[in-house]
Amino acid sequence: MDLWERARAFAGEAAKRSQELSAEAAKRSSALVSETAKKSKEIFSETASKSREIAAEATKQADLLAGQIKHLASDLPVPSIPPIPAIPTIPTVTAAASEPDAAELERYGITEDLRDFVKGMTISTFRDFPLQDEPEMADVPTVSNVRQDLNEWQARHATLVLSAVKEISKFRYELCPRFMKERKFWRIYFLLVNNYINPFEKKYFEELKVKAEEEKKDSQKEVSQSTQATTAEQKDTKVPGKSSTSTNPEHDLDVFLLGDLGSDDEGPDVGDDGLDDDFDKIDGASGLESDDDDKKPEAEKGEGAK
Repeated sequence: MDLWERARAFAGEAAKRSQELSAEAAKRSSALVSETAKKSKEIFSETASKSREIAAEATKQADLLAGQIKHLASDLPVPSIPPIPAIPTIPTVTAAASEPDAAELERYGITEDLRDFVKGMTISTFRDFPLQDEPEMADVPTVSNVRQDLNEWQARHATLVLSAVKEISKFRYELCPRFMKERKFWRIYFLLVNNYINPFEKKYFEELKVKAEEEKKDSQKEVSQSTQATTAEQKDTKVPGKSSTSTNPEHDLDVFLLGDLGSDDEGPDVGDDGLDDDFDKIDGASGLESDDDDKKPEAEKGEGAK
């Protein structure tokens, strides 16, 4: 019985002690929370105050720096900017100016009949055309997106038809080089439109042939005229004849002293008959004397022999 009473008393004492501890713990916890909230409020207030001070200092420094920059900028000389000249208006290029004229299109066979025929073509017209691929050839240069293995007329026709007939330009873009090579495309095209363009191509080369013949004739004519002019100049520059007078003073003096030998051969002798007779007499006398001299020694020889 005493043990039981002691147990009850001990349990009651323990419960009472536990309540006291719980109440004290709650009191201390409340005090701690209040203290923590108070410290947090003080820290927040202090942080906000420091932030305001830092912001004010930064603003002050920024204002000071801006004032210094403004002062330095006012001291620097400002260069004068020359006026910008007015930009001249660029004339717009119309679409008609970039397109070839009707005369050139007509000359290279791009007619309304050709356009109508091309409009009836499709991608399959080229892709299914029965033409075998040729063996690989050396690379051929291109000018204006046109292969240069075409002749002069065909190359110009291909260039014009690409710009004037949009269907051909579209076919070529879709087919070359994914489905066929450039050379095969143009071979198929010219085979398809041969009946439409053949008269124009033939006329073009006939005109070139006539023009070449005319240029050849003009060249031969110029050569002939040049030859004739050269011959005339050679005749004018020949040596003057005997009847022409010399411009050399020494030659004139010789003619004056010795006489013009050429004139003696051509004209009759005038006033020289007496002189010729005198010369004949002198020659005759000298000849007789020489004969007498030859005869004297012979006579003397004969007398000596007697």
